[in-house]
Amino acid sequence: MLIANATLADGRRRDVRVEDERIAAVERRLSADADETELDAAGKLLLPGMIDAHVHFREPGFPHKETWANGSRAAAAGGVTTVVDQPNTQPPTVDGETFDEKSELAAASIVDFGINGGVTSDWRSSELLDRPLFALGEVFLADSTGEMGIDADLFADAVTAATERGVAVTVHAEDATRFDTSARDRNDADAWSAFRIPEAERVAVERACEVGQDAGAQLHIAHTSTPEGIDVASEAGMTCEVTPHHLLHSRDDLDELGTFGRMNPPLRSEERRKGVYERVADGTVDLIATDHAPHTREEKDAGIWDAPSGVPGVETALPLLLAEARAGRLDYERVRDLTAANPAAVFDLPRKGRVEAGKDADLVLVDPDATREIRGTELRTDCGWTPFDGFEGVFPEWTMVRGETVYRRDEGDEERFGAAVGENVRSGQ
Repeated sequence: MLIANATLADGRRRDVRVEDERIAAVERRLSADADETELDAAGKLLLPGMIDAHVHFREPGFPHKETWANGSRAAAAGGVTTVVDQPNTQPPTVDGETFDEKSELAAASIVDFGINGGVTSDWRSSELLDRPLFALGEVFLADSTGEMGIDADLFADAVTAATERGVAVTVHAEDATRFDTSARDRNDADAWSAFRIPEAERVAVERACEVGQDAGAQLHIAHTSTPEGIDVASEAGMTCEVTPHHLLHSRDDLDELGTFGRMNPPLRSEERRKGVYERVADGTVDLIATDHAPHTREEKDAGIWDAPSGVPGVETALPLLLAEARAGRLDYERVRDLTAANPAAVFDLPRKGRVEAGKDADLVLVDPDATREIRGTELRTDCGWTPFDGFEGVFPEWTMVRGETVYRRDEGDEERFGAAVGENVRSGQ
């Protein structure tokens, strides 16, 4: 296949040839072979597929929330070509047997995937670390969905064990001893943010980074929600991610979002949100990951202390960032780095993350001038809602995984999905 006249993230116009699973050539001008399909991409933006290093696809245990089949379709429709699933399913992914069970379920994915391993008091580290694990984590330093919070000693042991095997560790950093229990007397939508205070994140990031430095570990801080947490991780030489909801929403939005805006860590003040955005734009933050956590409307439509934490996001992250770039608040190269090039570098995926000869043909084609209003009822995720209702997004025309078109949207907005071609990105490494 020859993709002609495509504009890359840096503004260069190039022809891109795809052969089998790889990008064979990226040149100013290529001539189509006699039997080669040619696509004219003039005026379109060709990007490397997003690597979403933080999703919760809910299988096994909660298929009514999301399945690998449907979650991967949502990913492909949003330009995500690799997802990394977290361990807090049921049963949790904490030993060889549960890893293998999840791997069988992940075979239904139409995008590539990684599987993270979890840490609990009864995890079997040697079994888990013998598997083609993407990373260890997210390791919970405070309870979240799945109640997998662990103590400091077990965290240090887990970091050491992973580091000895050359496995990265991702951390959910909140210190529950710093939570403001006086907020428990409130029942308004902002009570969750008042309870899990910003200081709890900063202190936990500091302690996690100290453990990581002592062990010589590659530590990655998940879903940082405060400028302070980001700065601590950066100054310690660790990497971090920010979610679209912490980038674009603040506590000011909770009156409208209600319990649908409850997540861990919670939304922060508008001032802190702006500080997070500045660090995303200036390069301090390494990557964007969604923490895609689908819960049903019925589950979320509860009191603030009863509703589960988490919001969906795998289908809307790249479209939202492209809309931010279209508006001039980010540039397209920064979007490429946050969603593809940097995740590939942080997590050692040498064949992914860039539109270059020799890389996997994980590609996304978009019309940067074609925006669409986001509506939860129109998204592919099973939960059928989004905290970004009414936002504008720039959605893919098609998405390709290792040379296979797994998603296509025709001019009449008819959508087609490809076969389950997803593979574990650690297999064979």
